[in-house]
Amino acid sequence: MSEEIIDLKDVLERVQGDKELLAELFDIYQEDFLVKRQALGDAITAGDITKIKEVAHSMKGSSGNISAKPLHAACLKLEMLAKEGKTDGMQEVASAIDGYFERIKVFAANFKKELAG
Repeated sequence: MSEEIIDLKDVLERVQGDKELLAELFDIYQEDFLVKRQALGDAITAGDITKIKEVAHSMKGSSGNISAKPLHAACLKLEMLAKEGKTDGMQEVASAIDGYFERIKVFAANFKKELAG
């Protein structure tokens, strides 16, 4: 199996085992991600390196908060590209970010289903 999209053990430690809180955090994360992803797409299209760096940094932090390690790493890569002023490869990293987010949505839905279960 590929790397887990969410390190559940790690994130449960962050929320002191409060699974209801974690379910809420997943919801908040997903809403926030969609706003940031739109801003990121707009910044990439516009070639706004400063904005790309800011949004990637913010996405990196929120992904780290829910222990979404692959997505965190992809955001870090995008932030580093922006810091270096390199636009080549940004679209590919953004596509990878989208793929990781889709996996997070599935993970969060399953987590909430088990919680309700």
